Amino acid sequence: MSVLNQLSSWPVDNAAGAIVTDDGVVAAHGDVSRVYELASVTKLLVARAVLVAVEEEAVDLTTPAGPPGATVAHLLAHASGLAFDSPRAQTAPERERIYSSAGYEALADLVAAETGIEFADYLAEAVCEPLGMTSTVLAGPAGHGARSSVADLARFAGELLSSTLLSGATATAARTVQFPGLDGFVPGYGRFRPNDWGLGPEIKGAKTRHWTALAHSPSTFGHFGQAGTFLWVDPVRRAAAVVLTDRAFGPWAKPLWSEFNQGILDEIDS
Repeated sequence: MSVLNQLSSWPVDNAAGAIVTDDGVVAAHGDVSRVYELASVTKLLVARAVLVAVEEEAVDLTTPAGPPGATVAHLLAHASGLAFDSPRAQTAPERERIYSSAGYEALADLVAAETGIEFADYLAEAVCEPLGMTSTVLAGPAGHGARSSVADLARFAGELLSSTLLSGATATAARTVQFPGLDGFVPGYGRFRPNDWGLGPEIKGAKTRHWTALAHSPSTFGHFGQAGTFLWVDPVRRAAAVVLTDRAFGPWAKPLWSEFNQGILDEIDS
C-alpha cells in the first residue's frame, strides 16, 4: 500500500508500519524488526494476558481488584475510579472513565499473585510465545513498559482480528464497550462523551478529533502510546494497522495520524 511510504516523510528519526488483514501482512514499510518502546500500546498486550488468566480461571472478571467495589473488568476498562498514576481512588467505580496506568499495574500484580508467575514471564508465556513474538518484552511497568517490533505487533494484530488465544466470547467481550455511557479523557485528545472502552482497547464509537480516521467504523478498537506508536483494528473492514516511531507523541502527530489512517482506509476501500 503506497500510503505507508508516507512514513519516510514523517518528522521522526525512525518509523515502521504494517497493514494486516485476514490474509496476514499485506503491506509493510521500514525496518519491521527494529524494536521500539511501546508506551501505552503495552496495555493491549497486558490486557490479552489478563484475559488468558481469566480463561485459565486464575482470576475472574468479577474478582475484586483495585479500590473498594472495583473488579478486574473495571481496571481493564478504566472504570475503577483509580487515578492515572497512583493507587488513589478519585471516584467510585463506574462513575467516570479515568484512564489509569496504575490500574494495569494492579492487574499485573493480581495475576502474578494468583498464578505464582512474575507477570512479565506470564505475558511471555501466555501471549508472546504462542504468537511467535520473539522481540517483545515487558521491561517496565505493566501500563507502559513494553518494547516490541512491527513484525511482532503485526502478529498480535492478527490475533486481535481472529483470536487463537481466547474463546470467541471472551475475544468479543474485549472489543465490546464495557460500562457504557461513561465520560472521560483520552490523554492528548481531550474529553469525550462518552469515552468508550473495552477490556483493554479503546473503542472509537462516535469520537471525532481523534487519532483514528473519521471513516473508521465505530467498532474500531486499539490504542496509541506516548512513544509515538499506535495499533488499530477495524473489525468491519477486517483490517488492522501498526505504526511504531521513536518520537514522543505531540502536536506533530495531530492531525497527521488521523489523515494517515484515513489514507489507509481509502486504499483498503478502493
